[in-house]
Amino acid sequence: MAEPVMVPVTETADTAKWQDTIERVVRNVISIQFCRTCSFDSSAATSSEATGFIVDAKKGYILTNRHVVGSGPFRGYCIFDNHEECDVYPIYRDPVHDFGILRFDPTEIKHMPVSDLTMRPDLAKVGSEIRVVGNDAGEKLSILSGVISRLDRNAPEYGEGYNDFNTNYIQAAAAASGGSSGSPVVNLDGYAVALQAGGRGDGAATDYFLPLDRPLRALECIREGKPIQRGTIQTQWLIKPFDECRRLGLTAAHEAAIRKGFPKETGMLVAVIILPEGPADKKIEEGDVLIKVNGEILTQFVRLDDILDSSVGKTVKILVQRGGKDLEVELQVGDLHAITPDRFVTVAGASFHDLSYQQARLYAIAVKGVYVCEAAGSFRFDSTESGWIIESIDQRKTPNLQAFVEAMKTIPDRARVVVTYKHLTDLHTLNTSIIYIDRHWQTKMRMAIRNDETGLWDFQDLGEGLPVIPPKRRKADFVKLDTGGHPAAADVIRSFVQVACTMPLKLDGFPSIRKTGFGLVINAEQGLVVVSRALVPYDLCDLSVTVADSIIVDAKVQFLHPLANYAVIQYDPSLVDAPVKSARLSSQHIKEGASTIFFGWNSSLRVSMTPTTVTEIITVAIPSNLTAPRYRAINLDAIAVDTKISGQCASGVLVAEDGTVEALWLNYQGQWEPDIKKNVEYFLGIATPTLFSVIDQIQENITPKLRILNVEPRTISMSDVRIRGVSDEWIAKVAESNPSHHQLFMVRKTDCAPPSGHDSQSLQEGDIILTLNGELVTRVSELDIMYDNEHLDALVVRGGKEMQLKVPTIPTDDLETDRAVIFCGAVLHRPHHAVRQQISKLHSDVYVSAYTRGSPSHQYGLEATNFITAVNGSPTPTLTKFLTAVNAIPDNTYFRLKVCTFNNKPWVATMKKNEHYFPTVEYVKDSSEPNGWKVAELREGSVRVSGGVMDEGTAAGTEPVDGDVDIKANE
Repeated sequence: MAEPVMVPVTETADTAKWQDTIERVVRNVISIQFCRTCSFDSSAATSSEATGFIVDAKKGYILTNRHVVGSGPFRGYCIFDNHEECDVYPIYRDPVHDFGILRFDPTEIKHMPVSDLTMRPDLAKVGSEIRVVGNDAGEKLSILSGVISRLDRNAPEYGEGYNDFNTNYIQAAAAASGGSSGSPVVNLDGYAVALQAGGRGDGAATDYFLPLDRPLRALECIREGKPIQRGTIQTQWLIKPFDECRRLGLTAAHEAAIRKGFPKETGMLVAVIILPEGPADKKIEEGDVLIKVNGEILTQFVRLDDILDSSVGKTVKILVQRGGKDLEVELQVGDLHAITPDRFVTVAGASFHDLSYQQARLYAIAVKGVYVCEAAGSFRFDSTESGWIIESIDQRKTPNLQAFVEAMKTIPDRARVVVTYKHLTDLHTLNTSIIYIDRHWQTKMRMAIRNDETGLWDFQDLGEGLPVIPPKRRKADFVKLDTGGHPAAADVIRSFVQVACTMPLKLDGFPSIRKTGFGLVINAEQGLVVVSRALVPYDLCDLSVTVADSIIVDAKVQFLHPLANYAVIQYDPSLVDAPVKSARLSSQHIKEGASTIFFGWNSSLRVSMTPTTVTEIITVAIPSNLTAPRYRAINLDAIAVDTKISGQCASGVLVAEDGTVEALWLNYQGQWEPDIKKNVEYFLGIATPTLFSVIDQIQENITPKLRILNVEPRTISMSDVRIRGVSDEWIAKVAESNPSHHQLFMVRKTDCAPPSGHDSQSLQEGDIILTLNGELVTRVSELDIMYDNEHLDALVVRGGKEMQLKVPTIPTDDLETDRAVIFCGAVLHRPHHAVRQQISKLHSDVYVSAYTRGSPSHQYGLEATNFITAVNGSPTPTLTKFLTAVNAIPDNTYFRLKVCTFNNKPWVATMKKNEHYFPTVEYVKDSSEPNGWKVAELREGSVRVSGGVMDEGTAAGTEPVDGDVDIKANE
């Protein structure tokens, strides 16, 4: 049947009856603002909006879609027509069909009468004019018109994820869009005849409505306090036209009988998916045409549901036709709720539950196995983040969740175990990985169980992790490389170790929580290794080094350079019985045009070695990341070489023929590029002499106390400096001092001032630096004098005039993050150095570094790079004052946050505290702790030492913008 053109709802087109109907209906339609607090089954954690309508005003029941309520933890509130709000809690979500029921407290609605809509599924008829009344495209209320064109459509397929099936759908042209999920479809008399569920994904004005037969039955069961029985034989059926049924073997006799008994029917139910090991397995086959159930001719999904739902635990007789022959089978009806997960386990940063019927049906597999619903922490596998099934762990099979829990109980903290797993989209391939089990940041194994009485998920502890097994000394040897005529250079392989860094929390705007690369051993006796800060960005992390591709030992951060993009880590050399060699570092700066040998590790973790030439040494600053400030190298003389291999290697060295290391080859974390949706990395060299002032102290067990100028300089040409007032005399001195690069340094940016303001002697933006402590500065290495001096005598050109300054340097002791707080899903800490480099004014010391999907922070609009300046009117200049303010707020109550964006725009957020799913957790750096950090959970004034309970968070620029939950079919 051709679909009618959509008629806009206008005052002239609507009859008085429609206007009266709409006025009555809108009072019963509510907007739902909700969060799925964690990923579960086929749904990711998210924050979104939808629609629902009241179906029982006295008891406070709201009907909406199952893909809104979701199958996992849910928190949300509803907004009525007069803008009053109250919390909603899920009390039912159907295992298969796209409807769910929420509950609210009617006594909380003070200023309008609460009424309900009557469901009349029998009034949905072809040709009926209808209105879709709901929260369309995020608007508070929208009314869309349409005409029902079909009643017998198969359930639309939405691709991977949740899909309804084994039901017919109603089709109409109404052009509903984002936010309209759960809207009532009403007729002229104001009855709800269907539930809006989805639409076409290609822009066509076609909408799909769920018939209300099964929602009405569920509501009646809930009203009467009866369980909502749902039966299944684990078979999917589709409506097929009679012509196709004949081709599948439907006989003329059966067709005639069906047409006579049901003259309006145009097709039959045909089996399309039968799940292995289910009740119908090996009894019903794909292509079987359903004729009778328990002796009753059956052509409709509604009647099939009726029979199965009333037969849970019993048997039914089913007659099908297969290839023109009758076949009657007796099947045991299973409990659909029993194969729909109502619990999950969180351990080692990841979450798991038994595979659901939804997922099994989508891939036509048996309903069994352990599904990774949140592939994070120790179980963050490469590539796809969801869809994994755990086959075994630590050589123990895991056929179900209980077996997985028992296996995890036997694995000690920091153990490395073998895990085998498959992906739902490729069940032919068994993947095998070795994973590192974290039971120290994530100490508890917890089970969450759905409670439909309260609408919450109740948590219970399943125990702490087993203690770490003390490591043993191991023996290994390095591979022998094909030296290519450079044996001494090739021997530098004995100075490399592989470094793995895992971070339990996203801090400092860093986009990743796991990095792997290589580091250079600078002292084998002490186990000291130099690595890139793109690999080890901060010291809230777990580090390991792998020696000779064989021995794995833990390591700790010893030093993080504030500017030069390297860190020094240390492992215990007593655990390593291998010929590790301390790298011999050159004390001379490598020159442009010099011949050298590039020795690097490519993306396949293989060695690449080739003779090359230094093509350029140029002062660079890594571009800042505009979406979320993160550590970047500045004041850098970068080395480039004449080989394409260097662009493929993130770690390595430039080494002389005699094996002397002349430069480190490091990767530098760059900016997020939205066009390519990835973070840029740069691969550059850094001369070894720049390391000595730091590593010499570390080798003597002295922690370097560096001081820096709080400015970012850039090079400036002689033509520019002449225009800016630098004399010819100084220009001549530059040419004499640095024949290869005629340049000076100009202050491009100053770090934001402390609360007391900049010192009067401080450098200012636009200053051209001539000398520091009497020495002409034409090379970036000549700025290193700042590291050891509290003040520098500087001669600068400012405003065209020479000026003598006594410039203060600042200590770097407090530049690194040493405290973080998780509150309502937001990761908060003092603004790190990169923030201070990029911003002109710090609004407070409470900086939002990341947030957790589905959290209150996510739902109420708090974003990474925001500053929190006050809570309920009380200023919060520090984290301590912030914690004092928020700990006084009772759970599940609203509070006000005064916020300022990175671009200095103030705004106010109202947020509801939720300690049940998002407790407040504090991380404080503490060298006396085994992990170097103390972790405590804070609950209404009390403190409980615990492991981290949050996921790693989402930093700005690392997550796509959330869309609405409305689902679209591809046809």
